[in-house]
Amino acid sequence: MTGLLARARLGVVAVVAFVGGLALAAGFNLTPFSHAQQPGTPSRPPAQAVQPLAATGNAFAAIAEHVTPAVVSIQTQRTTRSSQRGRIMPGIPPEWRPFFNIPEGQQQQPDVMLGTGSGFLVSSDGYILTNNHVVADADKLTVTLTDKREFTAKVVGRDPDTDVAVIKIDGTGFPTLQLGDDTKARIGEWVLAIGNPLGLDFTVTAGIISAKGRTDQLRPLYSSEYAIVDLIQTDAAINPGNSGGPLVNINGEVIGINSAIASNTGYYEGYGFAIPITLAKSVMDDIIKYGRVRRAVMGVSIQPVTAEDAEAAGLKEISGALVGGFPSDHSPARDAGMQAGDVITAVDGHPVDRVATLQRMVRNHQPGETIAVTVMRYGKEMTFHVKLEQAPQEASTVASADQDDSSGSPHEDVSEKLGLSVEPIPAELAQRADLQASQRGLLVQDVDANGPAFGKIQPRRDVILEVRYPGPKAPVHSVSDLEKALDRVKKGGVVSLLVLDAPSKQTRVVTLRVNE
Repeated sequence: MTGLLARARLGVVAVVAFVGGLALAAGFNLTPFSHAQQPGTPSRPPAQAVQPLAATGNAFAAIAEHVTPAVVSIQTQRTTRSSQRGRIMPGIPPEWRPFFNIPEGQQQQPDVMLGTGSGFLVSSDGYILTNNHVVADADKLTVTLTDKREFTAKVVGRDPDTDVAVIKIDGTGFPTLQLGDDTKARIGEWVLAIGNPLGLDFTVTAGIISAKGRTDQLRPLYSSEYAIVDLIQTDAAINPGNSGGPLVNINGEVIGINSAIASNTGYYEGYGFAIPITLAKSVMDDIIKYGRVRRAVMGVSIQPVTAEDAEAAGLKEISGALVGGFPSDHSPARDAGMQAGDVITAVDGHPVDRVATLQRMVRNHQPGETIAVTVMRYGKEMTFHVKLEQAPQEASTVASADQDDSSGSPHEDVSEKLGLSVEPIPAELAQRADLQASQRGLLVQDVDANGPAFGKIQPRRDVILEVRYPGPKAPVHSVSDLEKALDRVKKGGVVSLLVLDAPSKQTRVVTLRVNE
């Protein structure tokens, strides 16, 4: 009932605002109705000239009529209890409160948080695809169809790593949408977004596919290290409430789940993003079949390939996925022989052009399966057979490091070649950070804003452990170790360093172009 009242109030506000807007415009003579009503013969453009537009409009209308009945509005409700001080029956003296079982100084008050989102039916017996962030932590889900029927839904399963969730309502004979193939979609193609933005139920907007494979810029949306970030960008208007709704092509097939917007205000500014439907479907199939997502992993930390990485690896093109390190001592990729600094170029013979491509390739396999991974290792092509394992169900969150090192140890400059200064890790800091002997390299103290390391290495956080290229690979225990390695690099050449992020204990490979 609370949800219905809230929706009713929102509807009243929207109507008042709309009517008020008309009144305001008319008051300033911005809608001169008298001009439109003057006598005379109205002119119309030639029919043949507007026929292409009419055909486009008819196509959009047909798509909307076909798709909208299978789109649903999702209302969420979450109840929390917060401590309210100073609001405890003021008429009762403090010394009497124990007799009434009133906690001293505080009282728990329930707070009800309401939210809205979208989804769409994928089976006639009530399975619905939506976003994880729409239904996460909800105590109650109410689903409304276009015919005004309401259902209480239950969560079948959800996956924070892809922001996909599956919910279900009871019943049969529901309208459904056909799932398409986003890999065949092209940039510039028309698409429609259907959802419930800002409380405006079952709104249809049109645009084009603006880009595909959006990854690095949108990674902050996900907290998990296993997150697969590979989004479709569209300029079809998407606003809060659209999340979970379908992005469909001109054939009425779903090619994405609307998920996020890029905005300084929180509202539409022309940039919306959708989860590719082929990825969402694989997650949905796992959830429905197993009750959870069975995600296979290689056990590597991967990152995009830079121009310097490509040069060091001996690649002619800047593509692939760089192995930055291994999240644990036990890693299928490490066991197979892969090393930090390898650039993955293919899986089972299929080219890997970027990180998201590799993630989706691995995602299509099950734990226990073996894949052939081709890498470039500083000019040499190698292939390893990696037996995939099950990813942890919950991603761990690492606390921020204490970046205040007051040890007062002097630091040394590594000339101007890398634009940074380093020092051996003080014993106190190593003990505090619980670093093993193999992790005690050179602590980066400062990074020159104009140097090659700026933005790639973090001061008072990163530790340089090894020089991996140019070979031979060598550990770095002192400033002289690093300087000797840099002496082997030609001016304008590249050097690959194995770097440890001390707070998270995660390693990565950083390739820098040495200052000339």
